[in-house]
Amino acid sequence: MTGLFRARLDEAAARIESGFAQVFSGLQDLPVVRAMDYASDGGKRLRGFLVLESARLHGVAPDRAIWPACAIEALHAYSLVHDDLPCMDDDDLRRGRPTVHRHWDEATAVLAGDALQTLAFELVADPRVGPGDVRADLALSLARAAGARGMVLGQALDIAAETAGRALTLEEITALQAGKTGALIQWSAEAGARLAAADVAALSAYAQALGLAFQIADDILDVEGDAATVGKAVGKDAGAGKATFVSLLGLDGAKRRAATLVTEACDALDVYGAEADCLREAARFVISRRH
Repeated sequence: MTGLFRARLDEAAARIESGFAQVFSGLQDLPVVRAMDYASDGGKRLRGFLVLESARLHGVAPDRAIWPACAIEALHAYSLVHDDLPCMDDDDLRRGRPTVHRHWDEATAVLAGDALQTLAFELVADPRVGPGDVRADLALSLARAAGARGMVLGQALDIAAETAGRALTLEEITALQAGKTGALIQWSAEAGARLAAADVAALSAYAQALGLAFQIADDILDVEGDAATVGKAVGKDAGAGKATFVSLLGLDGAKRRAATLVTEACDALDVYGAEADCLREAARFVISRRH
């Protein structure tokens, strides 16, 4: 990880933590709010970083971009809380700590996830973000990325494949992950252009390659990582006989595919020249991370 990328990732994380602190300080001190705070704490903050960095690339001030950055982190946190529930993946560990339903209970976890999801739309609609048409575009595109056209669609396809007991093909798993993992990453990278009412095409192409590389890296970590470093259970996919990029391409083939995708992501940023070097480093980080 280069000094520039590390510094901007850390800066993004600090801004996001400050934003969340401001938001949660305005809410009642209830178990559900404490669970929201707990669920949204930690993580790489890569999605929020992508919002802030793409905004910087388009000359959008951080005090405008911070709210969409917090929004995507809230939405991502909600997805993890619900994904960890017994009716979904039934996980006990997330980010190195007990999952929300283990730390509290299932009802609190469901409500915390619901509240984090709605918080995301409250934040992108905040007047501090910018003109009404910009906020409307952010909200509409986020709804599409998060719902039955994006993340939820990917999750539903994943559950359907497990229920049917059929291993997915490479084409099917690529489409599934484009929704389950890729849709929110794509929205994050496009957000800066949307904030500036600019063309999203280059960032969209970058993010599509980045999102797929991210998922392949996750599949590799499920094989090569350890729970203490990754912060969640590993080896579950293989134990369940689930099709992944590693099972379909082999470990070396998956690594080669991820590297090719990173090259594609970096090339998509040519229109921005050297100003996009930090985003290029983010793409390289995605396949070199250990958690």
